[in-house]
Formats: sequence, structure tokens, C-alpha cells
Amino acid sequence: MSRIGKRPVELPSGVTASVSGQTVEVKGPKGTRSFNATDDVTITVEDNLVKIEPRGKSKRARQQWGMSRTQIANLVTGVTDGFKKELEIQGVGYRAQMQGNTLKLNLGLSHDVDFVAPEGVTITAPKQTEITVEGIDQQLVGQVAANIREWRRPEPYKGKGIRYKGEYIFRKEGKKK
Repeated sequence: MSRIGKRPVELPSGVTASVSGQTVEVKGPKGTRSFNATDDVTITVEDNLVKIEPRGKSKRARQQWGMSRTQIANLVTGVTDGFKKELEIQGVGYRAQMQGNTLKLNLGLSHDVDFVAPEGVTITAPKQTEITVEGIDQQLVGQVAANIREWRRPEPYKGKGIRYKGEYIFRKEGKKK
């Protein structure tokens, strides 16, 4: 039995869910998101609860049961609160600023990096050394944050680069004379 799948997903006030076939559509104050479930699970909406049940006792049905419940819970979280990733920039002369829909990164390369924010994601730079990525799609927010971080990952000797807020970088000692 899936401990995650057994619990129904509660819909907060202002959020509605509808099921048509294997597609669940969730509408909330921040937007609309949908999820296509596999044929291994049955999804029902009762009152303010979304219930997921496996079809059969196969291993795949049990796997899809918990995964589908988590995906639907993420849809509800996305349309109510949204998702947020915070990045920090460390290094002398490294900075970021927003110009319209484009994030300009100065990372010690021979050129400035222009990162255009994709549809559905909001990027802000409250300080020159901080970047905030927000949106209603958890996967897209995480991927955009990872793409920004990829331009200058933190290195272990001086710790310079773009890191997630609160991320610990294992520091190395360097050469001795």
C-alpha cells in the first residue's frame, strides 16, 4: 500500500478541480494547470478532495498511484502559493540585473550573459547578488534555476559562482608550497 497515495489531496477555498478521462485540471487564483495520469490509476473528485486509487495490484499501478497523488498535490500548491527558487551569486565583480524580461549576468566571462525568462516563469533580481525564480510549474521553476546556475557553478576552492540559497559547498584546501 502506498502511504502517499492513500491520502486524498485537499482543495483549499478558491481552488477547483475537474477530471475528464485521465486528465485532471486544477484552477486557482494564480492560474490553471493540468496533469495527464496513466491508465493505471482512477481519479475522482468528491467535495473538496481529490482521491486516487490504483487499478489492480500490479507493481506499475502501485508506483503510479503515489506519483499521481504527488503530481496533483503539486498542481494545487502551484495554483495557490506558487513555487520559488532563490539563487545567490558569490565572487568579486559577479552581479545580476533585470532589463525587462532579460536577466543580465556579469560572471567574469569575456561577455555578459543574457538569459531570457521563459513563459510562465518570473525572474527578479532584488539585489545584485540575488536572483529569485518564481512560477506555478514546479518542474519549470527548478529547470530555469538550474539553467541559470549552470552558467557559473560554485567551485570548491574559492566558492565563487551561482549557488542555491542555503546550499553548502564543500571547500577544498588547494596547493601547498
